[in-house]
Amino acid sequence: MEPGGESGCWFLYYAYGSNLLRERLLLRNPSAALCALARLQDFKLEFGHHQGRTSSVWHGGTATIAQSPGDEVWGIVWKMNACNLSSLDKQEGVEDGIYVPIEVNVHTQAGKVLTCRSYQMKDYVSGPPSPQYKKVICMGAKQNGLPTDYQEKLEAIETNYYAGPVPIMEEIEAAVKAEKINSA
Repeated sequence: MEPGGESGCWFLYYAYGSNLLRERLLLRNPSAALCALARLQDFKLEFGHHQGRTSSVWHGGTATIAQSPGDEVWGIVWKMNACNLSSLDKQEGVEDGIYVPIEVNVHTQAGKVLTCRSYQMKDYVSGPPSPQYKKVICMGAKQNGLPTDYQEKLEAIETNYYAGPVPIMEEIEAAVKAEKINSA
């Protein structure tokens, strides 16, 4: 067991955006372990700019979830050590008021209901994601085997066609490459 691995020191995090991709999440949150694929009922996936400002990291709209009766969002429940809570909050821009932590109840494929921490963007203007951000979400959905029809829905998302540099994308692709080498 890892240091601090007692049960009270873990939390469940529900990811539906770029953190679907393991290598993306592990860049800043090394304790994350895959727990389950899960469905969030009566919500839909949206993309937007916080207060109308484009993400300086992703150069486009970023993912959020909005209440929408009858819709569903698929994502991943990660089990994380409490020591990564502040790094996760920081990644999600909590202190800048971009995202707020929320508690959601999600349904796993095995029919269990899990209460997880997730994040919702406050005060945003809808706007398409960059192709790079969309790619990370689609890679994560594929990597973890989210339902095919949901993956197709993600693939169909319109982007803003941004073609400039996205340093974090290079970081993620390097991590994905390293992962392939290590598992070969």
